[in-house]
Amino acid sequence: MTDPTPPVCDYEGSDYQARFWDQGGRAYEDAAEAVALRRLLPAAGTRLLELGAGAGRNTPRYRGFEQVVLLDYSRTQLQQAQQRLGRSERYRYVAADIYRLPFAPGAFDAATMIRTLHHMADAPRALGQVRQVLRPGSVFILEFANKQHLKAIFRYLLRRQAWSPFSPEPVEFAALNFDFHPGAVRGWLRGCGFAIERQITVSHFRMGLFKRILPTGLLVRMDSLAQLTGNWWQLTPSVFVRARATGQTGQAALPDPESLFRCPACGHAPLSAQSGGLSCSRCGRLWPEEEGILDFRF
Repeated sequence: MTDPTPPVCDYEGSDYQARFWDQGGRAYEDAAEAVALRRLLPAAGTRLLELGAGAGRNTPRYRGFEQVVLLDYSRTQLQQAQQRLGRSERYRYVAADIYRLPFAPGAFDAATMIRTLHHMADAPRALGQVRQVLRPGSVFILEFANKQHLKAIFRYLLRRQAWSPFSPEPVEFAALNFDFHPGAVRGWLRGCGFAIERQITVSHFRMGLFKRILPTGLLVRMDSLAQLTGNWWQLTPSVFVRARATGQTGQAALPDPESLFRCPACGHAPLSAQSGGLSCSRCGRLWPEEEGILDFRF
């Protein structure tokens, strides 16, 4: 038997990309996140893991990396990413549970997790998995939904919400949707073996009124300036953190592509290429590959 894992928020069959981003009036938020990524992500690298890649909205922004592995629990989200990006050696598409990452230790020299942590019922466990698949010195860009944003503070002081934005525990505002305290997230990262290098606050002007009366380009320029204060305080609904993997977990050199994966059921590596997927010689499981998507879900 495998260890039980927390529940997973599954976007299978969802039109999230079209409904939330393409048609949802969020051009400002998307562009502000692009600014934050340019500031935090290394200009170049070998292999980047995009956790919660969805339909590949951010993937083109990782152009300096030789290979990007897109991971999402939803197969249909990955299919949408394929339609956006195409199939090539540069992109690998992997359906898997973040609590059981199917990669060898130290398989990546960078990772991103954007708009994904807020679905984690056990965020420290998920972050620990990320640290295991990064080699020492790798950069990890994490975005999280901040419970200590200004609107929440004012609502709490005016007694219009029961939960405190100042307390460290997560708040689940909808099923499998969590806001986190910045101090708690920093503590989890350090506990998992990361050193925090920089924080950037994003979406300072995420209000319908601002988006209606001000041009998107102006909002993005204003946000870009305000982001520079992120190390001083975190009072926005979205916070980006650049952390670096410390210690000796993982290997010094990146594994070759044939040794990239390990069995998420028993931990054995490497896996053997078989017709229709990858097989584990220890537990005998076959992890299927169909239409360019490797499926490691249980």
